[in-house]
Amino acid sequence: MTTTDPIADMLNRIKNAGAVQKDTVVVPLSKVKLAICHILEKEGYIGSAVVSNDKETKKRLEIKLSYRTIDKQKVPRINGFTRISKPSRRIYKNSSDLGGRHAVGVAVVSTNKGLLTGRQAVKENVGGEVLFKVW
Repeated sequence: MTTTDPIADMLNRIKNAGAVQKDTVVVPLSKVKLAICHILEKEGYIGSAVVSNDKETKKRLEIKLSYRTIDKQKVPRINGFTRISKPSRRIYKNSSDLGGRHAVGVAVVSTNKGLLTGRQAVKENVGGEVLFKVW
């Protein structure tokens, strides 16, 4: 099955796997997805992301999910996400438009310096395409 928005597909798989308390989720590999997973790992939303390299199948990205315990129940770290820039409609922001003091979650921005969080983009004073926001 091919999807028109592979980033949203990956985020949906992570969110749905967390809802049923899976330990890992496997998605097709791409450089952008791997960079997004590194950002989510740094921010504490996932445990780790490892590239699985089977000779029989295509390379895949195995994502270990992260949970927190509330009242002795496992609750996934990713509660939701919003896809801001879509393949059908690209959204670009300046660094001054990215900052939000009371913003909840993390915005992921594609800049000329690579993928950055919204906070990092403001600190580096670069703008770019706002891919999504996760909380």
